[in-house]
Amino acid sequence: MEIPVGRRNCIPIIYTKGTHYEVGFDVGRTFKGLIQDFIKNNSILNDEYIPLCSAGEGKNLYNDTLNCVRENFPQYIRELEGIADGSEVSFNKLFLLHMGQMIPTILNKNDSNDILGTGCSTICCNEPNTEILGHTEDANANTLGYFYLVSAHIIENEPQGKWKTTEERFISLCYAGHLPGFTMNYNQHGLVYSINVIHARQVYQPKTPEYFLCRALLTAKNLSDIENILKDKGCGSSVGFSVNATFLDEPGERIFYNFEVGPSSTNSDESVLNKLVIKRGEHSFHCNKYLRLKIPEIGGLLTASSDSRQNVFEKLTPPKTKNDVLRLLSHQSEDNFTIFRDYKYNDVKAREPIATIAIGIFDCKGRTWSVYTDKPENNDPLIVLPLKL
Repeated sequence: MEIPVGRRNCIPIIYTKGTHYEVGFDVGRTFKGLIQDFIKNNSILNDEYIPLCSAGEGKNLYNDTLNCVRENFPQYIRELEGIADGSEVSFNKLFLLHMGQMIPTILNKNDSNDILGTGCSTICCNEPNTEILGHTEDANANTLGYFYLVSAHIIENEPQGKWKTTEERFISLCYAGHLPGFTMNYNQHGLVYSINVIHARQVYQPKTPEYFLCRALLTAKNLSDIENILKDKGCGSSVGFSVNATFLDEPGERIFYNFEVGPSSTNSDESVLNKLVIKRGEHSFHCNKYLRLKIPEIGGLLTASSDSRQNVFEKLTPPKTKNDVLRLLSHQSEDNFTIFRDYKYNDVKAREPIATIAIGIFDCKGRTWSVYTDKPENNDPLIVLPLKL
């Protein structure tokens, strides 16, 4: 961004109801200024993605990916078209954002040293008196102030897409101009989940970008739905990522899940999937690298940052209470690769221009979602939402 907004104690929220297009249009119209500024000053989009996909192999990649998503998830294309029309930003630019890292990876334009540690850290704490999913949403520091909450009720007359959905209710933290589902989220079926990006070294086309699979998770009613959506039978994910999840009303004792998702290969029509079950008395911590799947990664700062954060977590006392989770998500050390990242624009020593833009605490026993915009150990949440739709 030309003029950094910096850290603000502000999270705008929209409540909207309608079809996929209507909800998208309302979001685009309401946050038109934020979306236009974000797109205008997004150097990765304007200096990298657009030139790479303007002709030749890159243009074919764009068209193949758009056709793939339009075939399986036409409702999300209409939703994105609504955002584009409402914000008066071209659909082409918004779709390129949703292709993301697959563009330079497939076109062999990646430099591992340029892969910033833009991912997130997630803690699942499953104790008798503490059932919490805590998440830091980390991104380029220029994203500070360019996000909002979307509370949507989507109703369609006909079944939509490959999973034949007609109705959705959810709340999601969204980056400006992006579809819901990619950061931290809650849906009408009691599903709570967060996402960690992972950059696999080899990705493929035409496959489904992770943004659309994460968007589809907002429809999941049970564990089987999550697994089917992530496997994406018939196509598969274009890239790697990780999902941390639980269902609030699942019978029996609380169970958290971590899913590691690997890209679908040229010879496969579904994603690689590994599921970890976190039972009572257990905890987990996940950043932006594979802990179980043996899939080569690009490396660079993202892997170095993940290794550092993982080491911090393993050295500290495991969380038992909500305060423990807040303490861990607030942890900072002499290393620039910290769990809570507070990038300073004038800090010449910083190794990566990354900031924690928001922190979410899903309290499954208290049935609340607390969202912080600053270090949670020292600050009250900016908003506390009831986990009830």
